[in-house]
Amino acid sequence: MSDTSGGTDDTNTSPSSREADETSSWLTRDALALAAVLLVGIAGTGVVRRQLGLLGYNNLGRVVFVVGYGGTILLVWFVWLRPLEISGPSGELSYTDETDEE
Repeated sequence: MSDTSGGTDDTNTSPSSREADETSSWLTRDALALAAVLLVGIAGTGVVRRQLGLLGYNNLGRVVFVVGYGGTILLVWFVWLRPLEISGPSGELSYTDETDEE
């Protein structure tokens, strides 16, 4: 009689481990950094602006919010959006190419 209670089967993956693999594919260090920058840069500056306004420093709160929000937008643009290769299809087909084939 063989004892199968202590062995593991590597061919069967549990649903929880598959979900963890799918989660880890989009939950990268880069995605977490982007989320932290957006949270601090947008929500954080809004909270600081509100608190400064309540303390009587309304103009300083406005400056903090504009600089924080604007800095966040610039940071996201230069670090995450600018390096993206956003272009159309690589095959350049003009209208004259289509008529020549007929």
